[in-house]
Amino acid sequence: MKKKVLFLLTVFLYSITAFAQEKKEVIIKAGTIVPLESISNVRASKAHEGQNIDFKVSRDVIIDKVVAIPAGTIAKGVVYEAKRSAWFGTKGRLGIRMRYLTLPSGDNVNFSSSEVYITGKNRTPLSVVIFCCTCIPLPCGSKAEMKIGYEFDASVANNTVVIVE
Repeated sequence: MKKKVLFLLTVFLYSITAFAQEKKEVIIKAGTIVPLESISNVRASKAHEGQNIDFKVSRDVIIDKVVAIPAGTIAKGVVYEAKRSAWFGTKGRLGIRMRYLTLPSGDNVNFSSSEVYITGKNRTPLSVVIFCCTCIPLPCGSKAEMKIGYEFDASVANNTVVIVE
């Protein structure tokens, strides 16, 4: 009798642990919105085209009552335009295109045409007027800078099947 009870208890415990560790397959559909935020300051005057920029997922993305993309997951972007402000009021410009994020399971989720584009203020007319009156060119354009915590939404490019615990 003790052997039967012990056997049943072992089977019961094994089934509980197997159920608890069950993995679920989830489809992250194209167009799913992923909330991102910057984890570093990026200035157009210091950045260069082709530079990789890291972001993090700011909130869990839940699909079918399961966390498909956990908050804190690192997403990768690349600078495609970095122009500093210049003489005669030319504004600074900073463009970053989102590429992908890597889930804790190792799966990559690609983004489609999601980008951050930040510009400074264009003060060319003011600079030209000042130059015409004083013959002194003034660097009046403002800088383009993305600060830590800058939030935006990225869009998933294609359906991606992931395994979630």
